[in-house]
Amino acid sequence: MNPKILVKSDDQTDPRYGIEPEKRPIEEYIKNGIVNLDKPSGPTSHQVVSWVKEILHLKKAGHSGTLDPKATGILPIALENSTRILQALLPAGKEYIALMKLHGNASDGKLEETLTYFQGNILQRPPLRSAVKRQLRVKRIYSIKLLERSDKFVLFSVDCEAGTYIRKLCHDIGLILGTGAHMESLRRTRVGPFTEKNIVTLHELKDAYEFYLEDGNEDYLRKCILPKEYGVQHLKKIWIKDTAVSAICHGADLNAPGISKFDSEINIDELVAIMSLKNELVAIGRSLRTSEEITQMEKGKVIDLERVIMKPGVYPKGWHTS
Repeated sequence: MNPKILVKSDDQTDPRYGIEPEKRPIEEYIKNGIVNLDKPSGPTSHQVVSWVKEILHLKKAGHSGTLDPKATGILPIALENSTRILQALLPAGKEYIALMKLHGNASDGKLEETLTYFQGNILQRPPLRSAVKRQLRVKRIYSIKLLERSDKFVLFSVDCEAGTYIRKLCHDIGLILGTGAHMESLRRTRVGPFTEKNIVTLHELKDAYEFYLEDGNEDYLRKCILPKEYGVQHLKKIWIKDTAVSAICHGADLNAPGISKFDSEINIDELVAIMSLKNELVAIGRSLRTSEEITQMEKGKVIDLERVIMKPGVYPKGWHTS
């Protein structure tokens, strides 16, 4: 259920400054975009990012949530200026479809019971090849469902917290079943707001860019690349006045007078997106107040800035207090 938007100050935005994300000129649109890429099996995530840079003739790109070379599915790739939002995607929930092979026989009933056992909080230790420290971590499995079974091959879906290792999950399912098991293949079907509804392949991206270069038609390319603002759909939002944007772009924390409207249900220490009144992403920060408190505040700091996204100079300098 989407939170309600609470209006603190009924403000208008000046059309002379900034621009709605979907209306950015194509070159600016690309450099402030994200590709919801369907990673093929074989290459590393870093190799895929390198190919995207080559296709679009860009100097910088980055991805969120590494997939193993053999894994397929959603790999959000941020382009140029959009790489600044990658930290906001790291804690976003993930969904996968995994094919697991059992090493022995188990009844359907026992299998269903075991999968249910793993729903909720589980303990995992990162694998040997992991880049993070190998200590036990609590991870949450929001749902795990059996999709199909053919003898020892089990297809299941899992909706989980970021940082959950599905290969390790398959191994642990095998231990509890008493048969042993390993992961045969993996496909990621969601990363935060990114789903398979608007996923694109490398070939589609290449064709769209070449079509744009040859014919000047931007439509297909704009469908293949999403505005960076799409990448913070999973975050609660605070919209700020035009007069507050410049101060935020220069690193000032957000104070109550600069707020125009905000999502209800904001909690303390929650990561939030700071937006302009044209729905441009200005910055990402951590809330110091709840929505109820923000409603009552006339002064004081509301957000601790973690990352400025918009470059200075898009909006003119406004008040000293943002």
